[in-house]
Amino acid sequence: MFGIFTLVLFVLAIVTVFSIVKIVPQGYEFTVERFGRYTRTLKPGISFLTPFVEAVGRRVNMMERVVDVPQQEVITKDNVVVKVDGIVFTQVMDASLAAYRVDNLDNAITQLSMTNLRTVVGSMELDEVLSQRDSINSRLLNVIDHATSPWGMKVNRIEIKDLRPPHDITDSMARQMKAERERRAVIIEAEGEKQAAITRAEGKKQAAVLESEGRKEAAFRDAEARERSAEAEARATDMVSQAIAKGDVNAINYFVAQKYVEAFGKFADSPNQKVLIVPAELGSLAGSIAGVTELIKAAGNPPAKPPVRA
Repeated sequence: MFGIFTLVLFVLAIVTVFSIVKIVPQGYEFTVERFGRYTRTLKPGISFLTPFVEAVGRRVNMMERVVDVPQQEVITKDNVVVKVDGIVFTQVMDASLAAYRVDNLDNAITQLSMTNLRTVVGSMELDEVLSQRDSINSRLLNVIDHATSPWGMKVNRIEIKDLRPPHDITDSMARQMKAERERRAVIIEAEGEKQAAITRAEGKKQAAVLESEGRKEAAFRDAEARERSAEAEARATDMVSQAIAKGDVNAINYFVAQKYVEAFGKFADSPNQKVLIVPAELGSLAGSIAGVTELIKAAGNPPAKPPVRA
C-alpha cells in the first residue's frame, strides 16, 4: 500500500514539474491563462508557471508564413471574366491579439484577401489588370494590412500568382500582338528606306555641288588664262603699232608672217588634206620671219639717246 502511494506521489510530482516548467522554442510565443483569463505571454526560452493556477493557452507561430489565396473568377470593369489567385506573406506581431481577437486566423486572412482581390480587380479594365500587377499588389497590401492590424498581424507582401483571361480573349490578344509587331516592322522598314533615300539624295547633292565648284574653278582659271593671253597680245600689238608708226617695215612683216603661219597651219591640220603643196614663196616667209626676228631684237635693244651737247 505504501509503495502504491509513493508511486502516485512520484507521478504527481512529475506532472507538476512539467506543468510548471515550460520551454518555448524559437519562433513561437505561448500565452498564459490564469483560470481561463489571459495574463501574459511567454517568450522563447524556459519559463515557470504557478502550479494548478496558470496554464498555457495558445501556442502562436511568430515566424513569417505564407497563406494561399484560392483561385476565383472575377469580372473586370469591361465585363471580362478572369481567373485570379495569389499568395499572402504574413507575420504575427502580437501573440495575444492574434490568439484572442480572431478565430481561425489563416481562414480570416484568406477570406479577406479574396474579397479585396475581387474589389480591386473588378474596378479595373482587362488591359490594366494584365499590365499593372504591381499596382494591384500595392492596393491589396494597403487594404489587407490595415484590416489585419487589430489582429496583431503584419502583412509583408501580396503577390498575384496567376491571372488567366478566357481563351477567346487570349487568342484575340495574340492576334493583336502579331498585327502590332507586323505594323512596327513595316514602319521600321519604311523608315530605313526613307533614311537610305535621304542619304542617297544628300550624296548626289554633294556630288553636284562639288562638280559645280569644279566647273566654276575651271572657268575661273580659263578666264584668267585668256585674260593674261589677251594682255600679252595687247602688249605685242601695241609694240608693233608703235614700230609701224615709226616706219619700221619689220613690224608689217610681223603681222604678215603671223597670218601666213596661221593659214599654213590650217592647211596642214585639215582632215581632208592628203597632199600638202608648199608654196613657191616660202623664201618670202623666211624673210618675213627674219624681219620679225630683227623687230624683236630692236624691241629688246632700244636705240641709244644722242649725247647732249654742251
